Amino acid sequence: MNRIAFITLGCKLNYAETSTYERALLKEGFEAVSWTKGADVFLVNTCTVTEHSDKKSRNIIRKLHRQNPDSLIFVTGCYAQLKKAEIEAIEGVTAVFGATEKSQIVPSIIAKVRGEEYCPEGAGRFFPAYSSGERTRSFLKVQDGCDYKCHYCTVPYARGESRNIPIAEIIPQAEAIASEGIKEIVLTGVNTGDFGRSTGETFFDLIRELDKVEGIERYRISSIEPNLLTEEMIDWITSGTKFLPHYHIPLQSGCDTILREMGRRYDTAAFAHKIQYIRERTEVPGGPKVFFGIDVIVGFPGETDELFMETYTFLRDVVRPAFIHIFPYSRRAGTPAAERKDQVQDCKKTLRVQMLEELSAQLHAEFLESNKGVSEQVLFESTDRKGMMEGYTGNYIRISRPFNPAMIGKIVDVII
Repeated sequence: MNRIAFITLGCKLNYAETSTYERALLKEGFEAVSWTKGADVFLVNTCTVTEHSDKKSRNIIRKLHRQNPDSLIFVTGCYAQLKKAEIEAIEGVTAVFGATEKSQIVPSIIAKVRGEEYCPEGAGRFFPAYSSGERTRSFLKVQDGCDYKCHYCTVPYARGESRNIPIAEIIPQAEAIASEGIKEIVLTGVNTGDFGRSTGETFFDLIRELDKVEGIERYRISSIEPNLLTEEMIDWITSGTKFLPHYHIPLQSGCDTILREMGRRYDTAAFAHKIQYIRERTEVPGGPKVFFGIDVIVGFPGETDELFMETYTFLRDVVRPAFIHIFPYSRRAGTPAAERKDQVQDCKKTLRVQMLEELSAQLHAEFLESNKGVSEQVLFESTDRKGMMEGYTGNYIRISRPFNPAMIGKIVDVII
């Protein structure tokens, strides 16, 4: 009874944590298999960012039990933290682990499978994690939790307070990733730029030390709040470091009225200045354009058609990102926004999502066109896609070439 399947929902942080559980269990003799082919043990890492995420987690757990009635099902992740009793009540669930119990997952699974008793020694504050098994890129968890209390979000309750381990303990993880031949690291966290709150360090301190790690040639920052991405940091990143011109920055709304009501920590003027500052410090004539991925929530309570159009216009005329990550507002119990009486109709949210999807497609096409003929570097991945292989440029443009095993994990000069 040692075949185990892993199901990961949600963010890259969950992916990094699942990969860490998998490495540890493989060392103990477990065999990783696809969850669609059946297994003796299942580990489900859940997400709770929206109501749809909760429903998806429940449906997968129930499906696993229906198809594998004799298997063990372990559940962790954000949904497990917020609704532990609800998940424990689902038929077939063996055990549920919240945010502070992640260090107990592997020994609990081992003990259960071997018919032994496991007595936890106490909850860990920070669970270090990174992904592996892919020859080109690894997601390295550097931070967890969030002290921001945005009015729509349950993540601070699901992941806990902002915390991290010291830089001195993160560098060996990056070195371990490099020892596997991986060339690129994506830094992940819940509020990544808030790194250092629990250790008296800063995110800037961290990235300067990571830049020195031998063997790692490229870094990406998975997501960073605009108020935590300082001009000093931008100046350093653009001075010839390993950090790539690819920024994922949450905007959430391009309307100052809505930003204030969301409890965000900046206004549109500050956001626009940050985007322009990055472009001015990074882009040169004939060179690659910066990739900006921007998060936006539509249908926040009180968002009228006129206020939504402020967001639309701000994105179209000012920010002009390469991609827009669009989230229809989801009413989350226990948040200030959920109590408001001026909820937006679902049909309006759907329309606004469609409008931004069309805008995103247009802006992405323009971004690709603006990079045509530009010299860039691509890190090619190992997957054979019908005789082709793919990789990403520094500014996150997907490039395809005929499959060549000698190019896997190599950084190659290309003309876009």
